[in-house]
Amino acid sequence: MSGSREDAKARREGLIEEADFRWATLGDVAVNLDSKRRPVTKSARTPGSIPYYGASGIVDYVSDYIFDGNFLLVSEDGANLLARSTPIAFSISGKTWVNNHAHVLQFNTYAERRFIEIYLNSIDLAPFVSGGAQPKLNQANLNSIPVPVPPLEVQREIVRVLDTFTTLEAELEAELEARRRQYQYYRDTLLGYAEDDDVQWAKLIDLTGSITTGKLNANAMVENGEYPFFTCDANPFRIDNYAFDTEAILVSGNGSQVGHINYYKGRFNAYQRTYVLSDFENIQVRYLLHYLQAFLRDYIIRISKKGSVP
Repeated sequence: MSGSREDAKARREGLIEEADFRWATLGDVAVNLDSKRRPVTKSARTPGSIPYYGASGIVDYVSDYIFDGNFLLVSEDGANLLARSTPIAFSISGKTWVNNHAHVLQFNTYAERRFIEIYLNSIDLAPFVSGGAQPKLNQANLNSIPVPVPPLEVQREIVRVLDTFTTLEAELEAELEARRRQYQYYRDTLLGYAEDDDVQWAKLIDLTGSITTGKLNANAMVENGEYPFFTCDANPFRIDNYAFDTEAILVSGNGSQVGHINYYKGRFNAYQRTYVLSDFENIQVRYLLHYLQAFLRDYIIRISKKGSVP
């Protein structure tokens, strides 16, 4: 989806450039309702169906509410203010309860609220965050954040475009996840033979003319090398020389990715703990690839007795 995000960003910037817009502080464009927040300890909460929000989203469900409407919450504290592994600004609606770990902002229109939500999630807030071990975005710093304020019709168009891409991305991710589950189902159904099934079983060594390893240390990689360099990492690095020129299945031999499978056809090099399977006999290489991807890693983990790093 990177292309879609870039298209959306270009469209947004184009709309802003074409419009007369001003800069304001967040405190000028939003009503801060922090004074209405009320934290409640877990032991004092009455369970219910109303979302109870904290810095990063819903943390519980309670029986009562203190807000009823559409609001923008902004994380007040926590490592995520800097790590940004989840959005620090998110919209809520309906009856809700908010504790003192999230700022509560109110706007006149959906477009204004959504525009600021998107903007805050796209910028670096580090200059406004205080504290070391426990980062904090206090109310004064929140209110001082400068935000662009294009005309309302431009805000509506920016939000419309970005909401369209957000919906499309969610649909594509859902479709991808459905296809992934479908693939796993058919893979396991088609390849999941039992030992008493009427099929011929063979040892892996009997299906390949060659099982060897690379000769290099993992630090032999170079940036922008000409050839793939397969180590025990999930993805190959690059290197300037090759030791293999063949169609191969590559198996990570140690580390947290032990049993991970790669496939390559052409010139490449390999780490000394990466197994290189080639010269396949009496078996279709892509069939073997799918079988190993389905079952080898679980098999290795099951029989391994060497601890957390096999």
